[in-house]
Amino acid sequence: MLQARMKNPAMLVPGAVPAIQALIAATQSVGVPAKVLHLAHLRASQINGCSFCVDIGAKHAKQDGETDERLHAVAGWREAPYFTEAERAALSLSEAVTSLDPRDPVPDSVWDNAARHFGEKQLAALVLWIATVNLFNRANIATRQPAGTPIPKG
Repeated sequence: MLQARMKNPAMLVPGAVPAIQALIAATQSVGVPAKVLHLAHLRASQINGCSFCVDIGAKHAKQDGETDERLHAVAGWREAPYFTEAERAALSLSEAVTSLDPRDPVPDSVWDNAARHFGEKQLAALVLWIATVNLFNRANIATRQPAGTPIPKG
């Protein structure tokens, strides 16, 4: 296992933790179900290979009542029977926003499907949520934050 290069960057930059927490709270306030947010978080973290975020994301999802069966199936969600159409739309959007294919970063079909399941404010919150997850993934990967590291307190 690699050693962390430094503390979590958000802990070192004054004001970063409260700012990120405010963004998270805002995205959680517009009615996107917590289970959807957890699934989107886990999928983006899997794609990015952020062990810290996969670990903590699964733990948070479990605290909110998510099942092991569904959590284990997120990586293969297309073939798994456990997800609603809205959850599938969020997982697909999470993959597109995380991967950003240069030829078609977020295909219209992915966007349109998500828009069928989420209102404009919910869709905006979901995009901001996924972008925030990617921020965490990249900061944690760059600084080698290992799985099992305690969550920083603001």
